Amino acid sequence: MSEESNPPCGSKGPIQLKLFGRTDVGQIREHNEDNFLIADLTTKSRGLKEEDREPTVDVCGNLFAVCDGMGGAAAGEVASQMAVDLIYELMAAGEAPQSRDELARKMVRAVEEAGLRIYNEARADRTRRGMGTTSTVAALVDDRLFLAQVGDSRAYILRDGKLVQVTRDQSLVNQLIEAGQLTEEEAETFEHNNIILQALGTAESVQVDLTYVDLRAGDTLLVCSDGLSGMLRDNELKDVLEAVREPMDACRELTERANAAGGHDNITVLVIQFSGAGLAAPSPSDEPLVFRRYALPNDNLLASTSRQSRASSPEVDPSTISEEARNETRELRVSHTMVGQTISAEEIRAAEAARNPSGSGRPSSTREEPVHIPTTGLAPQWVGAIVVFSLLVVAAVGLFLLR
Repeated sequence: MSEESNPPCGSKGPIQLKLFGRTDVGQIREHNEDNFLIADLTTKSRGLKEEDREPTVDVCGNLFAVCDGMGGAAAGEVASQMAVDLIYELMAAGEAPQSRDELARKMVRAVEEAGLRIYNEARADRTRRGMGTTSTVAALVDDRLFLAQVGDSRAYILRDGKLVQVTRDQSLVNQLIEAGQLTEEEAETFEHNNIILQALGTAESVQVDLTYVDLRAGDTLLVCSDGLSGMLRDNELKDVLEAVREPMDACRELTERANAAGGHDNITVLVIQFSGAGLAAPSPSDEPLVFRRYALPNDNLLASTSRQSRASSPEVDPSTISEEARNETRELRVSHTMVGQTISAEEIRAAEAARNPSGSGRPSSTREEPVHIPTTGLAPQWVGAIVVFSLLVVAAVGLFLLR
């Protein structure tokens, strides 16, 4: 990769942020299992004190994350808290990244390592079996924003009156939409729209979706849990971000609207605005703002690290798992199933490799490959004939027995 495409961190000029974050339990849940992270990696600080709300991006960059826990009995809250703590700890450790790729690679490894540690914690403590969390993480040093995604929390960018989702939900319903099996309208009432394909802590390893956005002056980043995106349509999110320019007020307005719409889940939202000489102004010659995957060079290093981590994972006797945890694990297994066909983590990775076999830094297509629903292989008319014949046989046997 050339120096132009992977410049030294901090070479683009100053970038000014204006940000806020908020989380709310919602109207239905008893506990808030969401957590979020706002951190300055240069000063090694995290939080939302007044001086933290308008930072300037420095050599080590800034970090944002939303994690939506699951598992019940407060275990989801533990998982999401562990995720934000571990991701921050791992990202803040060591020297400043020297390039975009180094920052992106460090972020992916931090998410993978957090997932492994949560998994080991869940296996070691029977009261936490089955806990897990989504994780949507954004990291910025120069004008390129990297996003690491596991699960279905979301990130959007608002630019020139257009709101674009720059992550992809790792969910059953999203796969069916992209395969043409469901429309956006049908997805809203789809009975399995709460099934996600991955979460940190539910398996030894996860497949992290790494995507990117080349920011422009005036861009606004929205990161949220599905307690917000599941309650409000994208056009309503856009309207609020355009009308309410103060991030703290925008977070409050979005939370209140989600609660007014039903508040069926915990609601977490981060709003970050970008400006400064380090960002170019939007231009008609810019590439369209879309979902773009980013392939790191030498990705086999990440796979090797993941295998080594899994090899060190302690085994736990399955007989010690509680009934509540068994039920939770069974539901999570369903999340890897599509109409009777189990999809393993290896199959997911193989599908991703097939979509981008070159391993280059070029983003893959924004469309996923079709999802093939398994069938008997017979033509519909033959299936109908077999059913009719079977019914006739049953009827004949019944009449014979009644004589």
